[in-house]
Amino acid sequence: MELRPIFLVLGLLVSTLALFMFFPALADLVAHHEDWKVFGISGLVTFFTGLLFVVGSRGSVNHFTLRHGFVLTSLSWVVLSAFGALPFVFSHMSMSYTDAYFEAMSGLTTTGATVIVGLDNAPPGILLWRAILHGIGGVGIIVMAVAVLPSLRVGGMQFFRMESSDKSEKFMPKAAQMAMGIILVYLALVILCFLVLWAAGMSAFDAICHALSAISTGGFSTKDASVGYFANPLFEWILVFFMLSGALPLTYYVRVAKEGWQAAAKGSQVLTFLGVLAVFSLVLTLWLWIVRGDGFFDALRLASFNVISVITTTGFVTQDFSLWGDFAMMVFFLAAFVGGCTGSTTGSVKIFRWQVLTRYVRTQLALMYQPNRVFTLKYDQSTYSNDVVLSVIMFVVVYFLSTAFLALAVSLTGLDFLSALTSVVSSIGNVGPGLGSTVGPCCTFEPLNDAAIWLLSLAMLLGRLEIFTLLILLTPNFWRR
Repeated sequence: MELRPIFLVLGLLVSTLALFMFFPALADLVAHHEDWKVFGISGLVTFFTGLLFVVGSRGSVNHFTLRHGFVLTSLSWVVLSAFGALPFVFSHMSMSYTDAYFEAMSGLTTTGATVIVGLDNAPPGILLWRAILHGIGGVGIIVMAVAVLPSLRVGGMQFFRMESSDKSEKFMPKAAQMAMGIILVYLALVILCFLVLWAAGMSAFDAICHALSAISTGGFSTKDASVGYFANPLFEWILVFFMLSGALPLTYYVRVAKEGWQAAAKGSQVLTFLGVLAVFSLVLTLWLWIVRGDGFFDALRLASFNVISVITTTGFVTQDFSLWGDFAMMVFFLAAFVGGCTGSTTGSVKIFRWQVLTRYVRTQLALMYQPNRVFTLKYDQSTYSNDVVLSVIMFVVVYFLSTAFLALAVSLTGLDFLSALTSVVSSIGNVGPGLGSTVGPCCTFEPLNDAAIWLLSLAMLLGRLEIFTLLILLTPNFWRR
């Protein structure tokens, strides 16, 4: 495989990442904090490294194929995290490169897990940089979901190949056409979220950081106590709305804009997603109201915010929900496997795969007492083949096997069973907080040793790339002519 086209695009991405380092440098400069120099130097190093990639690979973009797209997709998160970690290493936070890489990977994959303790007193540049990594990663995730993964034809994603898309080996034109609309919708949601939070009384700095985290469904906050620090129900309901906005397909907004609100009722994935959220929220509301004795409206707010945060894989918290009781912990554990809609910034298994699986199970049950009946597999009025079902089953099986294997590996580093399992579930699902006293909602991943941190970084990457995008690179056939 000719690698120059990959390094050309990778160089452009790295150089673009360097330009974003200007904003936290400006934030530190305004706050008279010396870390502005760190972002300045890191930005220069990153920019000129990317420029070297571009200069050394110029003239090769015409040779960019679909296989290059798969390699680039995986390398993008690995390399951008490597450069995105530089400000954490050299800032006043004095983080090791292992922790810094974990933080950068968590930001770009919009996982939201952190190893930083003392966010309340952290430099503004570092806080803004974490939020910017979420913003960059969120756009990249959606472009990947609508341009790369449907062409990979695994995990059932081929079902979301657009009818007008080019089915040839040309990867770049297709991605470029989709990217502009995605970016515009994404930026509009971020700006709207920022303005609403600011108007509600949140400071402008906190508002922009939380807006970037909410729309990207990332979960990085500017406070150790996350959204619970503000103790403001209005902020919580606003963030609930925008977490939901980030968990819906961005193409959904475009369709509604073109066809009107009647188009909102056409997508079964969105309606199913909202129904699942309602059920989980209602169950926990009743638990908090009847068992814990909370007021009904307080229970509704607490349950809705934290359930939506987990299912959308955002990771904001208002309370340590691992203290709500064993039943609540089981609900949150199951919620971490749900995920949002395809074409959104969320992680985990995702709603459409659960829809395909449940419909297939119903079909198989019906065939047990009606063996001669012919069933047609349909999704939103479109017929699909058994290949899609097989791909979904394969994805879910490999997803849970990967979770089990990584949890076993993390437990070998000395972590207890609950922390090892939930930290992996949280990382591979890009959720953020785990359960328990070590990696729970009130805690960080800082106590974990380097081996566990690297394993969880791999889990975040694996989950964000929908597993097979990374695993396909390990197959010999992929690299053959």
